[in-house]
Amino acid sequence: MTNIKKLGLTALAGSLVATSGYAGALDVTGTAKVTYVSQDPSEVTGNPYSMSQGMGFAGSGDLDIGTLSYTYTATNMALSSSNLKLDMGDNGTVSFANGASLTGIQAYYDKMPTSGEQVWDDLDGQANGIAGMSTSNTLGYTNSFSGIGVSIAHNPDAGVTTEGSSTSFALTSSDLLDGAEMGYAHADVSGTSSDNGTDQDTVYMTYTTGAITMGAQVTRIDKSAANSDVDRNHFAVSAAINENLSVSLGQSTVEFEAAGKDDQENVGLAFSYTMGSMTIAGFNNTEKNSGGTQGTDDQVTELSVAFAF
Repeated sequence: MTNIKKLGLTALAGSLVATSGYAGALDVTGTAKVTYVSQDPSEVTGNPYSMSQGMGFAGSGDLDIGTLSYTYTATNMALSSSNLKLDMGDNGTVSFANGASLTGIQAYYDKMPTSGEQVWDDLDGQANGIAGMSTSNTLGYTNSFSGIGVSIAHNPDAGVTTEGSSTSFALTSSDLLDGAEMGYAHADVSGTSSDNGTDQDTVYMTYTTGAITMGAQVTRIDKSAANSDVDRNHFAVSAAINENLSVSLGQSTVEFEAAGKDDQENVGLAFSYTMGSMTIAGFNNTEKNSGGTQGTDDQVTELSVAFAF
């Protein structure tokens, strides 16, 4: 019996040694953030202070055909996003994402420079004029050909109320003009039937000179219903004051095809100051004619202190 026990332990130890060479690495990171939010005076929001916690897991391992990597992020212990990527070198990267804007138009819906949140974030009309498709269990592929980046996303049957699949692609380049990045993305987003899908197009360009980055982006959303198209024009500039402090200013205008709707105008000012593992950030976003309704305005101001671990 003693010999049998020794044999079993020896076999177990040998198996652990044999398999340890195939194990990958898993890194854990975390954040803690205290936030103060001031909403529009007409809104009742309760205590303006809150705290959120984030946790991220990142792992990778080598395969014969490339490098496999995985990330999982959670906010307040609830899933935020996860993705699995297989980097095959010159053959490109294949991905499977849930809640992560990795590929296609979802990765390029707003490319304007900002030191904080987008100019439309946390406002009543934030969804207006924003291109995008479902990020739930989405297949993706990225590669580069002769200096042109290609990004493709495919989301099969995005829900029980959706007919068909959604597909998008993006083409980008940083080689056409020194200091500039430009791109174009298109999406065919499925609707509740085969006859009411949505076509989306967005084109952007950013230009960096010294500590200044400027950008412009135009988005066109063509809906199947009559007089329901939405266009958005967005401009922004950011400046790195020093290696710790950056500020940005952006402006967005949403135009509605529907008669009787006015243009929705958004303006956002943001800053970010980093000192070691601590980041102090803030933004103020304002909105006129939310959803195209004249005289319906909104605003939000947020200040936060975040620590990374």
